[in-house]
Amino acid sequence: MARPMNIACLQTRPRPDFESALEEALTLSEKAVGQGAELVALPEYCGGLKTEGAMFAPPAAPEEEHPVLKGLTEFAKAQKVWVIIGSVAVPGLGGKIRNRGFVVDSKGCIQGRYDKSHLFDIELSEAEIYRESALVSGGEKASVLDAPFARIGHTICYDLRFPGLYRNLAQAGAEILVVPAAFTKQTGQAHWHVLNRARAIENGAFVVAPCAIGLVEGGGESYGHSLVVNPWGEVLADGGKLPGVVQTTIDLDQVAIARRKIPSLTHDRPYDLVHEPKPHSA
Repeated sequence: MARPMNIACLQTRPRPDFESALEEALTLSEKAVGQGAELVALPEYCGGLKTEGAMFAPPAAPEEEHPVLKGLTEFAKAQKVWVIIGSVAVPGLGGKIRNRGFVVDSKGCIQGRYDKSHLFDIELSEAEIYRESALVSGGEKASVLDAPFARIGHTICYDLRFPGLYRNLAQAGAEILVVPAAFTKQTGQAHWHVLNRARAIENGAFVVAPCAIGLVEGGGESYGHSLVVNPWGEVLADGGKLPGVVQTTIDLDQVAIARRKIPSLTHDRPYDLVHEPKPHSA
């Protein structure tokens, strides 16, 4: 391997409060680093998650006071490891929150932030309805970050269904596309693997997708199956159905190789969308 990197996804459980969320995150982070991880990635709402009816109701705190953010940045510094904090809830405007992810370097410094853009407003059934936008304000910016080892594109969960975002990140040079999530069990069983594999294939990039696992206090269940997918769409690691560490070594040179073989990121062409008239009946 010319550019090897040991990557770990932490498959944590949705926790209703800061204390239990941080405890589980640190326990699994220590295990991952003990197994050689150079980059540790956590799921969406790894700072705590619960629901109230159709609404998300995660515990929130300002960045400078957020105990989970503080604990994980201190861990990154102490262990000299990069950490992707999938997301935590921070106060926004108008009484809402931001679902915000962070990239933390091996000195414990925040190098990148991303506010989830596409919000999870869906109706799976009369009994399973989600309205993330009732509490969360969507972000307005996409994010790429130059780390010493690779360029990273940061997305969150429901963003996965919007391939244009990933194409923009890849065309901006992203080699690793991170997809921290708390994907629901129902949608995960149907779509999680194929969507992550598709984003990797379309963009010739590694996809690193840590996903929470288990029941959410107040209602809902996260799917698990945290994934690492290579640029050819092959699943290198799958976290299955239990909490734990999902770990593998990747070769970042595979990105350039895949993009040379299929340079579709450079093949966009402009086109006009034409609405054809209805055919005349005889």
